[in-house]
Amino acid sequence: MGPRSCSPEIIHAFTGFVRSEIADERLDSLRAALTFARIEYPQLDIEAYVERVEHLAARVAAKVKEPGDPAQSIAALNEVLFQEEMFRGNTVDYYSPRNSFLNDVLDRKLGIPITLALLYLEVARRVGFPLFGVGMPGYFLLKHYEVSGRPILIDAFDRGAIVTEEDCQKKLNRMYSGQLVLQPEFLMPVTRRQMLTRMLNNLKTIYLSQRNFRRAVQIVDLVLVIYPRSPEDVKQRAVLRYNVDDLSGALKDFEDYVKMSPDASDTEEIRQTALSLRRSMAMMN
Repeated sequence: MGPRSCSPEIIHAFTGFVRSEIADERLDSLRAALTFARIEYPQLDIEAYVERVEHLAARVAAKVKEPGDPAQSIAALNEVLFQEEMFRGNTVDYYSPRNSFLNDVLDRKLGIPITLALLYLEVARRVGFPLFGVGMPGYFLLKHYEVSGRPILIDAFDRGAIVTEEDCQKKLNRMYSGQLVLQPEFLMPVTRRQMLTRMLNNLKTIYLSQRNFRRAVQIVDLVLVIYPRSPEDVKQRAVLRYNVDDLSGALKDFEDYVKMSPDASDTEEIRQTALSLRRSMAMMN
């Protein structure tokens, strides 16, 4: 049947990368992302993949004559990643979990906007070109601030193209049938923790659509490493644990949710669920 929760080794390793004492801009999002890929690839050699990213960065650095010039850095990154290495967006099989695992992205040269953005950001970081993730609804971009403070938006899913706010509105029009107007907060930089959480939530959505609840539980375990006080995630894990017959885990999460959200609209219902679960477990023994 496979494990009902994420392995203690993976949780321990992931905690080491995202624990709250680490300042967000110092967080190693590359190793953190490769660590959660171990859910699918338990034997994954993380350092071998880190080394591949270091090699890509060395090739980019060799092309940059003036590190202070954003246009040069972007051109060098795009040349190495998209012309020489042929990384591209996986438009054919967009909802495959493999697009969310960085080792697969590096092996297959295919990804979704957020994983290509993470790769781009991590290569750029190694050549001294600072980038932020930008979590638009349904899409992910990168942002660089010029010395003047002017932002440059980069689309790693579209071969590193520079995009304007008009381009962003067109994307939203396509995805949301013209029902969503671009808001300034859609283009605000997100933290590395938010970026990792979004990658995990993408994976969770895929596993839920495949009704693979065991994998979905493992993903929520890791989201709760980043945000241990997130009531919605605790409640979701309770339901998932219940679905994979981890009744004692489900009960603990239901009871934690009631403690964390005493005033939520569904607290009374969840309290009753926890009580009936307690009763049925007592009768099983």
